[in-house]
Amino acid sequence: MNNLQRLQLEIQGIELSHEEIQVYLAENGLKHYDEYNPESNKSKRSIYQTALSILESVANNPTLMKDYKQDDMSITAFHENLQARIEQLERKVRQMPSTDDKTESNYFMLFQ
Repeated sequence: MNNLQRLQLEIQGIELSHEEIQVYLAENGLKHYDEYNPESNKSKRSIYQTALSILESVANNPTLMKDYKQDDMSITAFHENLQARIEQLERKVRQMPSTDDKTESNYFMLFQ
């Protein structure tokens, strides 16, 4: 699985062109054709940051902030649910380690 395929798993239902997705990946230091490494914290964090960027772009579109009704189905509170997902992803990214070090410590040496 490459980075593009992994990102598409994360943003299912959001339609973007291939070029737009490549730009989002490049902004977060990823190449779409590189192999995705699920054991790498850096790789996971970059994918989540890319998905977060895409969701924030969707949230900046004012035409999506209204309620929709199709036939007998209505979609309400789209913006609130989108904001909740953005906050969830932000929290997840903040709590992830930014390096691939195997040290599981939450402490750092302030003085040596």
